Formats: sequence, C-alpha cells, structure tokens
Amino acid sequence: MKIGVPREVKNHEYRVGMTPAAVRELVSCGHEVIVERGAGAAIGFTDELYRAAGAILADDGPSVFASAALIVKVKEPQPEERALLNAGHTLFTYLHLAPDQPQTDDLVKSGATCIAYETVTDDHGRLPLLAPMSEVAGRMAIQAGAHCLEKNMGGRGVLLGGVPGVPPARVTVIGGGVVGQNAVAMAVGLGAQVTVLDRNMAVLRELDQLYGNRICTLFSTTDTLERSVIESDLVIGGVLIPGASAPKLVTRDMVARMPEGSVIVDVAIDQGGCTETSKPTTHDAPTFTVDGVVHYCVANMPGAVARTSTLALNNVTLPFIAALANQGIVAALKANPHLRHGLNVCQGKITHSEVAEATGYAYTDPQSLLET
Repeated sequence: MKIGVPREVKNHEYRVGMTPAAVRELVSCGHEVIVERGAGAAIGFTDELYRAAGAILADDGPSVFASAALIVKVKEPQPEERALLNAGHTLFTYLHLAPDQPQTDDLVKSGATCIAYETVTDDHGRLPLLAPMSEVAGRMAIQAGAHCLEKNMGGRGVLLGGVPGVPPARVTVIGGGVVGQNAVAMAVGLGAQVTVLDRNMAVLRELDQLYGNRICTLFSTTDTLERSVIESDLVIGGVLIPGASAPKLVTRDMVARMPEGSVIVDVAIDQGGCTETSKPTTHDAPTFTVDGVVHYCVANMPGAVARTSTLALNNVTLPFIAALANQGIVAALKANPHLRHGLNVCQGKITHSEVAEATGYAYTDPQSLLET
C-alpha cells in the first residue's frame, strides 16, 4: 500500500504522523511510504533519516495526497488539505468532528474514509490512541496554568506550590480521566492544594488511594463544582465524552465569580470546551481574558512538546497503521471492532453515533457500509 505522511500545516504544529522508525517498519513489510520534505525536521526527524528508513520524499503536500491511498496525520485536516481528499483516500488522524461542522461537511463531501484516533477503543472501553496525548496535555495543563498565574501573564501572581509561611495555589481538576490523573500528579508534585471532581466513584477511590489526604476528592454536582471553581486559583477542564461535544460544566456565572487573575486551562477545547467562556486559541496567541479570568484554550497543546508527543503517539498508532496497510482498509475495519469504532466518515456517511448527533447528520452503521 502507498502511505502518505504530509507535513502538518496547523498553527505551530510540529508533530508528524510517522517517525523514521515507523516508516522503516512499514517499508520492511513491503509498503511504500511517501513523506513530505521537512515533515519532521522541526523535531529532529530529518529528510535524511526518512530516506535512510526507506521513505520516498515528496516536494509538497499535494504530491503526498496525489500519490498515497492511506494518509497518516496528527491533527485534523485543514481546509486546504480537505480539498485534496477524495473517495480513494483513507485518512487516519485526530478529527474531533463534533464541534467542527465545516470539517465534517467537507469530509462527508470528499467521499474519503476517515478514521479518528480519538474514538478507537480497546477491550476495556478505553481510548488507546487518545491516551498518550491526554497524558501530555494533562501534564502540560499544570505547566501552562502555573505560567499563566504569573502576574506578567495576567494572572494573580500566585506561585503554585507556595513557600513556607504562604499557602499554595488552589487547583481544581474537573474530570478524573487520563487528563485529570496526569494533571493531579503534576499539581501534587508541585505542592499545590488540589481538588478533583468526577461522577465515577471508582475513579475517586483510586485517586484517594494514590494520594490520600494530599488531595480532596469530590463527587461532582452543580453545588460541589460551583464551590470549587469559584474558590480556585487554577481550574483544569479535563472532561471527555468520546466523539461528542464536551458538556459546558463551568458556566459564565461561575467564571465571573472566580478571583481576578485566576486561570482556566480548558483541555477539552478539542471537543468544544467544558467552559461556557472558552474558545479555541493557538500557540501564537494562547490566552484571552473574560471577567478578569485568564483562559488558556490551545487546541493542540501537545504540539508544543512535539518530539515527545510524536514518539508517544507513534507507539500506539503504528500497530493500527500496519493493520490497515497489511490487511487492506476494509478487511482491517471488519476484523477489528475497536478500529471500526474509530470510523467517523465513510462513503459520504457519518458512521459514529455521537458525531452524527452533534453535527446533525443521520447515523449510518459502519458494518453495513463495509459489507458493500
């Protein structure tokens, strides 16, 4: 199979869909991998390394799309990339379609087969291709939040861990999933006063067993959420409903009642954000202020640590890329129900129920399309 790896064109996105090591694996199986020149150069994966791994180098993105059947990326295709897709393509990348109607419409019109990393599942109902980026984003959320709390960034001028005689910052983490767990670990490590909210008691018990009285665990209700948010220096939004738009748990009223110079890091922004005042930002202009509260809502947070993120992502995507290439797209999707859960768009139809509900399309059972 011909596999294409274009350079990412999203603002300040330096990750790359396949490392030279991943390319070598696919080439050794008899596949042809076409990599756009400079695709990994920003993070030390030079064209020479790709050539040594057996890749064919293409001069630009359109050449990659024109040559390959399977397109492997990191972030959702930008408008200029979507224009290059057709029914002969399979796209394997993060999509986050629920809050992105223009992208959804374009992918449906393209006729391409589009598999989203973020909805591929495993035997335990987890999201293995989302997990490594959630780990990165959860850890980065505390790092970014601590920076935004500095006075020169518009924050309160609060040190996350405090110093002897001065209390640490109050950090609220909404959601005890992968993002939340990693945010808690970083915040506790830096000495913050941490509260984590979730509706899953098993998750709260696990966090309590790990950290004991170093954190406060709360069952999430409107009351506990409101009290925690309005008393916080830093709020981390880590809520996820796979494939669906994130629920708006933090209201505009709550934000208005937070201390002046406090910070919200909305990691759920890829799925629309879990705060009513959130809107996507970029690494060029990562923050904005509403009612005196600094909002950090970068939609590709892990792109800032692109080398670490690329290596972590390739560790989990490579087996699926190999399956698609070795078995063929249809056979691989038929054989693996977890990969099939990642199928969001196929033959001009929406094949993921939550995406269909969020974007107003009718849902089509992917199995019925694969059979035809």
